[in-house]
Amino acid sequence: MKTLRNIFLALLMIGMIQSCMVSEKPNMEFFSNSANDFKGVRFKSINVPMVLAKSYIKKALREEGESEETINLIKKASKIKVLTVENSSQEMLDDYAQYLNDNHYEDWATIKHDGDHINIWVKQNDDTVKNMLITVGSNKNEMVFVDVKGNFTTQDISKMISSVSTK
Repeated sequence: MKTLRNIFLALLMIGMIQSCMVSEKPNMEFFSNSANDFKGVRFKSINVPMVLAKSYIKKALREEGESEETINLIKKASKIKVLTVENSSQEMLDDYAQYLNDNHYEDWATIKHDGDHINIWVKQNDDTVKNMLITVGSNKNEMVFVDVKGNFTTQDISKMISSVSTK
């Protein structure tokens, strides 16, 4: 019985570690769609296992002096995907914005902070936000896309946006 338990725990650990691996293939639907041809664009993607990441992310945010609103938002997240893109183009960003509009996402905020441009798009049902896409770019050639799934209220996100906007 003890051996069976150890084997199960070892397989579980291997599965959790593998989900943290960095991939050269995009992990978000728009970018992985074969109909889109992104010549010269380099992708790096990470699927973040929330079991391991929540405590680490909250600790890092507290150390950086982030607001409690941002930390509370992380507590409600159920899945996070991160995609970095190098050599992106304006055409790709325009296609991405059109994709989000076609899939019923709303552009909630555009924030300029320390030379970075941050866009927040949400998909909601009534007062509940199920999916939030955050785009961060310091220039048009390098971008970071963060896909956050969870059960957020519109107030949670508004408080987080206000706390970032006032810095």
